[in-house]
Amino acid sequence: MKSNKIAAIDVGTTKICTVMAEVEDTGIPTVLGVGVVPSDGLHKGMVADVKEAKESIQLSIKKAEQAAGYKMESACVGITGKHISSINNHGVISITHSKKIVHPSDLERVLKIARDIELPQDREILHVIPRSYSLDGQSGINSPVGMYANRLDVETNIVTAASTSVQNLVKCVRSCGVKVEDVVLEPLASAESVLTEEEKQDGAILLDIGGGTTDVAIFQNGSAYYAFVLPVSGFHVTRDIAITTGIPFETAEQIKIKYGNVIPFSNSPDMKDITVGDISISQDTLTKIISSRFEELFKFVMIELSEIEFPNITSLNMVICGGSANMSGLAELAVSTTGLPARIGYPSRLPGVSDALGNPMHATGVGLLLWKLINDDKQSRNANYISRIMGKNI
Repeated sequence: MKSNKIAAIDVGTTKICTVMAEVEDTGIPTVLGVGVVPSDGLHKGMVADVKEAKESIQLSIKKAEQAAGYKMESACVGITGKHISSINNHGVISITHSKKIVHPSDLERVLKIARDIELPQDREILHVIPRSYSLDGQSGINSPVGMYANRLDVETNIVTAASTSVQNLVKCVRSCGVKVEDVVLEPLASAESVLTEEEKQDGAILLDIGGGTTDVAIFQNGSAYYAFVLPVSGFHVTRDIAITTGIPFETAEQIKIKYGNVIPFSNSPDMKDITVGDISISQDTLTKIISSRFEELFKFVMIELSEIEFPNITSLNMVICGGSANMSGLAELAVSTTGLPARIGYPSRLPGVSDALGNPMHATGVGLLLWKLINDDKQSRNANYISRIMGKNI
């Protein structure tokens, strides 16, 4: 039976998650090894110290390799950071084949036209994502290969990044002896593991609230419409607790993880203070600090949506993942703040040693595996589609 080994590395501000898997003929990845370690050398999703970042990545890879029982050769790597930006662009070509049938090569041509945008020298394109195609003015076509037309148009979402940030990340992974197959924007990867096909089609906003950034991707009609990164995260919640109460940052982080909640407590006389060592803080104070920061985050997201003039904002579902998604009451706070339906996004359950990956904080790690499978499959289907339905006469 044919098999294929794949791997993913989620390089986050607070953790590195490496996942190694094997894909059988069924197309479903079986997780063979997982390595999760705290990350050093990263700040707000970007490499700040190459040596420290490399050591963290290397340790994560080593743990995954030990569990899987073989050496990793290559991996898809996730990237985030405030340097990420997203724009929409249009491309159009004529279909010149004698039979006027759209070939996979035509998709490549029209996407090449769409990606022809002016960029500063310090930026590069990460993704050119087709949002929809049109054939001879007929819009809303998702898969034009094999169809007849004289003209092919495409609407795309183009994700760009700072070249130095990409280069530093790739350097860290390569220095660990691992080839980088692809660098993927993290919310696009996370979406593959937590969004349903119905949500992608009808409209959804994904919030991946990590330790250093909040990654956002908006989906509609089955494709990514827009993506951006906000410099607000779980770190800022912990910092607010530390500053407001005067307790050390590390202690504030412990309190946040163990007792954090965004649902107000009743003013019961039996309500006890939270005590860690000789430090004490009331549950009511803690909840107010945390909920204020998350309310601000949700408002930032809605402001960003209004600035890009996203149509039908009220039709979107909000799906929240990332480490902060474990905060009790967060989905309810999102609903009351934004007016949108909201839920917590748990990664797709994969066979194998994947028990540790069921947490929302691992949406990106699981999503990177699925991103590779889905995109490799799309390329294969595009390349083979015409030959299957039209024979050798195309």
